[in-house]
Amino acid sequence: MTIRHTSSVDALKAIFKVDNVDLQVGQVQVCNSLGFEIYPGEMLAILGRNGVGKSTLLSNLAGLPRGQMSGEVLLGGKSYQDWGARASACWRGWLAQKQQDQFSATVLETVISGRHPHLNRWAWESAEDRALALASLDSVGMADFVDRDVLTLSGGERQRVAVATILTQNPTLYFMDEPLAHLDLNHQIEVLSLMQSKTKRERVSVLMVLHEPGLAYRFCDSALLLFGEGEWLYGSAAAVLTAENLTRLYGHPLLQIESPDGEGQMQRWFVPG
Repeated sequence: MTIRHTSSVDALKAIFKVDNVDLQVGQVQVCNSLGFEIYPGEMLAILGRNGVGKSTLLSNLAGLPRGQMSGEVLLGGKSYQDWGARASACWRGWLAQKQQDQFSATVLETVISGRHPHLNRWAWESAEDRALALASLDSVGMADFVDRDVLTLSGGERQRVAVATILTQNPTLYFMDEPLAHLDLNHQIEVLSLMQSKTKRERVSVLMVLHEPGLAYRFCDSALLLFGEGEWLYGSAAAVLTAENLTRLYGHPLLQIESPDGEGQMQRWFVPG
């Protein structure tokens, strides 16, 4: 079910379109006839219970197939197949839920790998690529870690390196699977604020899996709820993220609390009833 957007981004051309998508993984029906559009400068949060298929759906939407999917996914008006693997990798960035470090590498070497989709087969990273990687590390508070081995990092430090890597890739569409994993509250706010600022300033877009509906409401323009057995709800964060919808989503009563932030904008938080 879709709750229609009424925001100003409607006047723009959609940068990402999902139409009539069915997705099944094993015995789990993730979604039936899913459809929505993402516009430049928009952030979408995907929420649902554990095991409902949030990460699997995000992976498929990013062109990394898992399970059985039908329907249409268009990136800039073209399918992933039409774009091809390399052009798709320049268009969209993928931040996985877990980071797999099989070999020793420095933080800078790891982050600058985000530039590889943009390089020719035998090209080396340029000074501009290095500068972008250093700026990305600085933006997540990891500028002093450039020479550290990624295998020696804490979970939170490694996650911030992963965020810096996708920032260095500099795609038009960011697919981020639980980008707040392992992060302390201050770093959660910093990462979400960073992505919100980037989307508004550069007109890129973000699709991310989140677990905290209050943060989704504060930072995201739209939300997609996955209820299980193929049922879903999509629309603006204000319309979708309500105590009634979230109580049904999580199977536990939630209370909705609203209060203004430091800029006078009304924020919405949810606590167990």
